[in-house]
Amino acid sequence: MTDAINWPVKRRELHNHHFDSTIWNDFKFRDDDIIIATYAKAGTTWMQQIIAQLLFEGDPDLEVAEMSPWMDLRVPPKEVKLPSVEAQTHRRFLKTHLPVDALRFSPTAKYIYIGRDGRDVVWSMYNHHANANQSWYDALNETPGRVGPPIAPPPDDIRQYWQDWLDRDGHPFWPFWENVRSWWQIRNLPNVLLVHFTKLKQNMPAEIRRVAAFLDITINESRWPSILEYCSFDWMKENASKSVPLGGAFWDAGAQVFIHKGVNGRWAETLTDEESRQYEQLAEAELGAECARWLAFGDRDD
Repeated sequence: MTDAINWPVKRRELHNHHFDSTIWNDFKFRDDDIIIATYAKAGTTWMQQIIAQLLFEGDPDLEVAEMSPWMDLRVPPKEVKLPSVEAQTHRRFLKTHLPVDALRFSPTAKYIYIGRDGRDVVWSMYNHHANANQSWYDALNETPGRVGPPIAPPPDDIRQYWQDWLDRDGHPFWPFWENVRSWWQIRNLPNVLLVHFTKLKQNMPAEIRRVAAFLDITINESRWPSILEYCSFDWMKENASKSVPLGGAFWDAGAQVFIHKGVNGRWAETLTDEESRQYEQLAEAELGAECARWLAFGDRDD
């Protein structure tokens, strides 16, 4: 059956201060691999924690950031990262922020894409960027192999940050609309599951069960309360060093600043109604009405 499917094909490489997409060219897939994909700041760390707790049946001591690396982040380089991932003996669950056409796509791996309203993404990203320390900038800008300009500190005004991100499509990180659009276009493939941040917030137990069913993971019901506890936002923030890269060393305020508020709608205090309408109109123009509605609310017709 899968032979008749028109599987995605890698068509390009993406490089910048963060990305080295060529790592996927040398990656050796296993049939049970799990790939967690987002644009960024859309619940990636939360989904990594959920999958870790499902696989290991509610274990508070998992070093999830080490177990589930961001593959296309160019630090550390692929020469270091690939052998480490290849040595893993558990079912692998790996992270990407690439659009589909910059990935090698495996028909046997399972892909979970998490969406979130772009306004919420930017407010979370600003916190991430504004609190980064000099070690973060040095790693991204000074490590050999960077393609393109360095990443600079953000402006003091989040409104200016928002406008730059909107006007320049994801500046200073990477394009937003193509990322969402590429995953939406393959949403009906049998090995792709779309999850929305808002739905996770509204009913985390139901969404975790949906993820488990998709991944063919049988939930140990005796461990279910512990799984829910360790996937809760409060628990993750209190134990952030386990799920944040390098234990939060790139943020002077520590790992807890990486797992910030986990709430939506903070932009409503800053953006005017007209500015929000501008974003909503652009979302529909870039994504189409159905995808734009899903990105805003998590609702789908199918």
